[in-house]
Amino acid sequence: QLQLVESGGGLVQPGGSLRLSCETSGSTLPYSITWFRQAPGKEREGVSCISHYVIRHAESVKGRFTITRNNAENTVFLQMNNLRPEDTATYYCAARRGSCSDDFHETSTYSDWGQGTQVTVSS
Repeated sequence: QLQLVESGGGLVQPGGSLRLSCETSGSTLPYSITWFRQAPGKEREGVSCISHYVIRHAESVKGRFTITRNNAENTVFLQMNNLRPEDTATYYCAARRGSCSDDFHETSTYSDWGQGTQVTVSS
């Protein structure tokens, strides 16, 4: 089982940037990490996924968000630029065995989740 801890959320003005971190521990098995987000009253949405060879982004964040992985530190980062009010949500990282396939946005396929970090985009 993998443990995941998110950090880096906060309040930022529209057009600003934030970098979220997802620190992992507890397993050395191959897995992919996906950032999800959930706004009040909405379903949890897959944002960006990274595995050893594949990266995927939701259409809503392409060109603005970048996902990277530091294997030495067991940490996955989500760099979020040009933030919009609609990006406001609680952001979670989650892990599953395998790559970032077409179903990376399906929450039921993930076995391990972090506790979430709040991102608020507002002037």
